[in-house]
Amino acid sequence: MFSSRSRSAVAGTPAPFYAKVKQAISKKIAAGVWRPHDRIPSEAELVAQFGFSRMTINRALRELTDEGLLVRLQGVGTFVAEPKGQSALFEIRSIADEIAARQHQHRCQVLKLELIDAGFNQATALDVEEGTPVFHSIMVHFENDMPVQIEDRCVNATVAPDYLAQDFTHTTPHAYLSRVAPLTEGEHIVEAVRATPEERTLLQIDDGEPCLLIHRRTWSTQHIVSHARLLFPGSRYRLQGHFMS
Repeated sequence: MFSSRSRSAVAGTPAPFYAKVKQAISKKIAAGVWRPHDRIPSEAELVAQFGFSRMTINRALRELTDEGLLVRLQGVGTFVAEPKGQSALFEIRSIADEIAARQHQHRCQVLKLELIDAGFNQATALDVEEGTPVFHSIMVHFENDMPVQIEDRCVNATVAPDYLAQDFTHTTPHAYLSRVAPLTEGEHIVEAVRATPEERTLLQIDDGEPCLLIHRRTWSTQHIVSHARLLFPGSRYRLQGHFMS
């Protein structure tokens, strides 16, 4: 039990009590004492354990929930969350690099790799004339054999003429396009959506599960290189961004 007078100085400043609770809970989860889906002690039990106020305990649990470490179900309890992958919201990174950074295995299943005539939506996204030949690919990215993203991409054929010749089971569209048309500008539009039946089958998710959808456009100098529709299962991924004013 922590004493109500206990302090741990960081650069001479006492750590707030709620931060001590967060640290203690996080350590138990990291050590595997509490595993995903385990119910942790109630607020009343944590008040008795730490000796802090209920308001302090509530803030710690609320912040850990906001950070994705816990899930709180009203009237049921607080549980350890299933770990989620994390995708960069403001920077443009290869999903293979994101997965490798977590020391997990990436695998890609290519469903389509073709030359098409741009329809209205593709032409608008790439800023080309309708009917212009463009490259189109659809693939599913896996993390440790669990599907975590459907990538539906259209590519400006004049900027990346060898796109169809690439083996995307060994590289990613992002990695290839970054080599042939270095990124100078990017755009992200994020929304919550329901997947189509075909998408739910590819992602191995239930009918009611929400998904995160990123519409991503990238430029190299004055040319739009590609437009990608990136669909993530909401239960397996979260997006994080950091910015400075």
